[in-house]
Amino acid sequence: MIKRRQFLGCLTAFGGSYLLTACGGGSSDGIGSAAGAVANNATNGAAVGNAVANAASPASANGTSLPSASSIIDNSGNVWTLSGGVVYRNGAVAGVNYNVALALWYSGTVYHENTAGQFYSWNGSGWSACLDPRTAGISADGATIPSGSVLIDKLGRKWTVSGGVIYRDGAVVGINYNVALLLWYGGIMWHKNTSGQFYAWTDAAGWLASTDPCTPVAATAGSFFGVNGHWDFTYTPAQIVSILTSMGCKSYRVGCTNDPQQLAAVTKLAAAFQAAGMTLLVLINQGMTDANGNVLSSESVAYNQGYMVASAVANALKQYGVTMYECGNELTRQNSTIMNFTEAGTKAVDFNNANWPSMRGVMRGMIDGVKSVQPNAKCGINFCVADVGASDALWEGMQPDGSRGYPQVRWDITTWHNYEVYGDIFNIGTDGAGPGIDLPTYCKARYGVPFMITEWNTGPEQTQAYRANYITTQLGNFYNARKTHNIQSVMYYVLDSGNSTYGIMINGAPLSAPYAAFTGFTASHADV
Repeated sequence: MIKRRQFLGCLTAFGGSYLLTACGGGSSDGIGSAAGAVANNATNGAAVGNAVANAASPASANGTSLPSASSIIDNSGNVWTLSGGVVYRNGAVAGVNYNVALALWYSGTVYHENTAGQFYSWNGSGWSACLDPRTAGISADGATIPSGSVLIDKLGRKWTVSGGVIYRDGAVVGINYNVALLLWYGGIMWHKNTSGQFYAWTDAAGWLASTDPCTPVAATAGSFFGVNGHWDFTYTPAQIVSILTSMGCKSYRVGCTNDPQQLAAVTKLAAAFQAAGMTLLVLINQGMTDANGNVLSSESVAYNQGYMVASAVANALKQYGVTMYECGNELTRQNSTIMNFTEAGTKAVDFNNANWPSMRGVMRGMIDGVKSVQPNAKCGINFCVADVGASDALWEGMQPDGSRGYPQVRWDITTWHNYEVYGDIFNIGTDGAGPGIDLPTYCKARYGVPFMITEWNTGPEQTQAYRANYITTQLGNFYNARKTHNIQSVMYYVLDSGNSTYGIMINGAPLSAPYAAFTGFTASHADV
């Protein structure tokens, strides 16, 4: 869990700016670029200071833009300027912004557009992604061609169909033909061809095969409410079963390797869960580096390592009714795999091309190792933030550089980690700040397997009252989607963190507010 905590800490250190990392077009060094722009425009502050001093009280005319105007005056008399691709407010950089091509005053709000065409609105303290306010609004969710003639996405792009071909802003978009239906659903554009095959549009990889995203799918009932634990907890297996029962949980996620001490502890836990009729999801916690921290030297070496560890774990646990395994923990979010931790992971190029084969190899090895012992076991691969660039590349046998023809990674369960700082999983930002997508809907249609949220929580800095409210809200969101999005389980992180940062209890004593919120929800919402 160290990498996750490091990532969360990194995001917290940015003071919430993570959700604005793409304000300048998604550059991985955007904050540095903004700082550079400030240094290169030392005279800008003095110029704006004069403008402030000379500013008249009336606001600028509606529709005033930079360029061609030299400044914008808002309703409060603040003076806005644009210099070196950076927006200034009264001589100071306005929030996190860079690579700005246009600043706009429209209907009482200041907007800017970056060089990638994304608009942002000023909310008083920062920038929020939005559409061009001068254009028509987004199409209604579920809108189609036919019956309409134009669909508008969250970036304001206009989609049309002519002669069975899809056009976006007048240009053919990707390779498509024989199109019978164009659908806007869950923040994603989909099409169905005359043979009945659906495809999802991704800006990173083009059209990818899917099923109908509108079809509701209910996951198997009975294991929806869950929680995370660790193999080295001081609680006995019987105590854990008792605690989970009192919490209204029937599923539990715990990690181990083939280390004898770890495996012995998890084996005892599995026996207790089997006797209690409860579900144990075992995380096979094999990484993609050796004992010295070096990335495993090749895909085949990584595959063999993953196979050896996973087959040993499955062989020890199969007699105790364990049938679900998560193969690796946050492997797409290691220093060796993600190029920039502030990227949302929606593009394959967000990931390290050189180390990709080792990650793919260890994932494949773990899946095959489990299946060699338990052919009918279910294996999951987990992702974080909005890592559909990674999940699609693995599923399709692609490298981050776009090359194809490599071994495909095919899992039985899609598992995801969704901490508050990552965003709403049902509307998660596709570039960390930009227009959101309904991630479980996308995964349901793309991969056709159950979906699990195997870690979720708010940040470690939050108060217990805040955490309690977050638990109630999130469980409500998850629960309402369980019958349509194929969400099989949501597992709170964590039972006991030894303090109040993540855990719901300490040494067996409940943290009153979050524990009451969790148990109150499970008591009033049946897992059926």
